[in-house]
Amino acid sequence: MKAADLREKSVDDLTELQKVLARDVFQNRLKNFTNRLDDTSMMRKTKRDLARVVTLLRERAMGIVRAPKAAKDPASATPEAAKPAKKKAAPKAEVKSAAAEGKPEKVAKKKSAKKSEAK
Repeated sequence: MKAADLREKSVDDLTELQKVLARDVFQNRLKNFTNRLDDTSMMRKTKRDLARVVTLLRERAMGIVRAPKAAKDPASATPEAAKPAKKKAAPKAEVKSAAAEGKPEKVAKKKSAKKSEAK
């Protein structure tokens, strides 16, 4: 069931559909528990359909009206026109290491944390 199809229905039709779908969700759960449900994907599909109906009823209760999507021009429908151009990354600065410059590396000596070792 598509949301576009559901938007064309009246509030009364949607409430009736909500009751039917809620009953179907319960029946599917019961059949699944008793191993009589052949297609377990029906559980998921029915729950999603019920969620769509509840969402539409809630939108109408709040007064939210969604306009259908306008038809797009074929020229502007290309993906290149819809996406903004990506910026090119700046080149990374080269890191010069001490060994590359010919300078000897200094190695820090570890100081012992225990006082007994220092004595």
